[in-house]
Amino acid sequence: MENLFSHAPSDAAETPEPAPGEGLDQFVFTVIVPGAVARAFVGFTEHTHLWWPLEDHSVFGAGSYVEFEENLILESADDGRTAIWGSIDDWQPPLSFHASWHPGSSAVWSTELRVAFRAVEDGTELRLVHSGWEGAEDPAATRAEYAAGWPGVLDRFVRFMGGDGA
Repeated sequence: MENLFSHAPSDAAETPEPAPGEGLDQFVFTVIVPGAVARAFVGFTEHTHLWWPLEDHSVFGAGSYVEFEENLILESADDGRTAIWGSIDDWQPPLSFHASWHPGSSAVWSTELRVAFRAVEDGTELRLVHSGWEGAEDPAATRAEYAAGWPGVLDRFVRFMGGDGA
């Protein structure tokens, strides 16, 4: 795959974010999807295989299957091979989750991913915060690849949830 890839407070807007780290700042992407928070959370975490652009952002390519299983985010190939994309260390449905993120690489180094959901007037806001570039072989390039890739991934999610997309 190319590089794209405690307890929550009662108010999702106050969900703590990973520290920006040394050197390269985190980035934040927000999108609005129609519907309730619980529906958006389920769409993102239980139906990932239906909207994630596996043809462009996966370890095994189109035809593989991605899912949140136990405390892992996994991709499975048709031939049975699996790749761990990340490990979930804070699971607060339907408000947020936090994971180490290392699709296509070992967990020797990983970035930090927090995804939070909150009700807004037009539906649900998904807020994705990605940080922790320091362990990458080329931190600036890794950050740039993710910064370029997440908008397309999130646009697929918005369209899957019935939104207009970009």
